[in-house]
Amino acid sequence: MTSRDRLETGSWKRTDGVPVEWRVSGGLTPYAAALAFMEERAVAIAADEAREQVWLLEHPPIYTAGTSAKEADLVDARFPVHKTGRGGQYTYHGPGQRVAYVMLDLRRRRPDIRAFVAALESWIIATLDAFNVKGGRREDRVGVWTPRPDKPRGLGGEIAEDKIAAIGIRIKRWVSFHGVSLNVEPDLSHFSGIVPCGIATAHYGVTSLVDLGLPIAMSDVDAILAREFEAIFGPLLRI
Repeated sequence: MTSRDRLETGSWKRTDGVPVEWRVSGGLTPYAAALAFMEERAVAIAADEAREQVWLLEHPPIYTAGTSAKEADLVDARFPVHKTGRGGQYTYHGPGQRVAYVMLDLRRRRPDIRAFVAALESWIIATLDAFNVKGGRREDRVGVWTPRPDKPRGLGGEIAEDKIAAIGIRIKRWVSFHGVSLNVEPDLSHFSGIVPCGIATAHYGVTSLVDLGLPIAMSDVDAILAREFEAIFGPLLRI
């Protein structure tokens, strides 16, 4: 972790030490149901009527369009398309991808949206590091990327890179929702129906832990996500 990472993530723990609910759902959760829950939970958190929560789940195959999505980036609508209020462009969700919806009260932590996104990136980077995967943020590209020296370079000799985790959030009354998606073992061909996050450069692609030769169980990924979340954001209450 760089000094910049430490600066951006070091002040995210609540001073009152109240733990965050950590919820893990099995099976496939319909996107509309998840969105409705997040909307309701964010209102309750803002009103101090509910704890903060991180919800880990998987969705059936879908494409979601963020507030910056361009119609031209929807190449083949082979799966249902959901328009959503999160930031970002088009992305794919489906089985084998760990989605983590992060509902935190930034008033009680740090009301800085840009730094919050950096903290989420650092959470994923630290998780990948536990599996010996080098992930990193890029100033011109949101999400977490990993170098692919085994793939063809760009026209200018740039090293190829693949995106392994996407980030898209929404903030309402300083409560966050939506969150991150980490590719564990999704069908990567499903990403070809969109221009993921609007990035069509040939030497930038999409990867997963399995694609990198790491057949890691979702439960093992969850355990590391929990550990690294606590290191950055504070204690968890497993429900």
